[in-house]
Amino acid sequence: MLRAYLRRGGLIAYPTESCYGLGCDPRNPRALKRLIRLKGRSAAKGLLLIADRFKRLRTFVRPLSAPDRARMQRSWPGPVTWVVPASAACSPLLTGGRPTIAVRVTAHAGAARLCRSLGMALVSTSANKSGKPPAKSAAECRRIFGARVRVIDGRIGRRHRPSTLIDLATGTVLRP
Repeated sequence: MLRAYLRRGGLIAYPTESCYGLGCDPRNPRALKRLIRLKGRSAAKGLLLIADRFKRLRTFVRPLSAPDRARMQRSWPGPVTWVVPASAACSPLLTGGRPTIAVRVTAHAGAARLCRSLGMALVSTSANKSGKPPAKSAAECRRIFGARVRVIDGRIGRRHRPSTLIDLATGTVLRP
């Protein structure tokens, strides 16, 4: 049922490592537009994807060298998001119009289980209105978004900050 809801363009809020995430099917342009509009976020910022394993992210990533893949996989599952070359399958709504996409194999058991049960990667951006603090509970998500988002109950992880963001090409830490 949840998979069909996402395929039709539905939005979900779900627990992640540090806060609730707002997500959708990354292949559904209608859902991506709805999510960006709901957050009040600039489409130029792009979005990141999470999955329970790299295989689910491959469609969105251009082929990587073995050393680059190994470097990423040493940090996963974990709170490290890598900015990598985007494949042609990536919508500009995902990339913000850039040639790169941000991806992470999540260490949050609930988020990983969700991706595994859906058989897909998910968009994962903080569940908040742009510029506001991210939601830390299901109740807070329901208060912020109401019926526009299907909220998945669960506990967020113990991490206090968003994932570390690293540019794979340069090794630059974009967000500690």
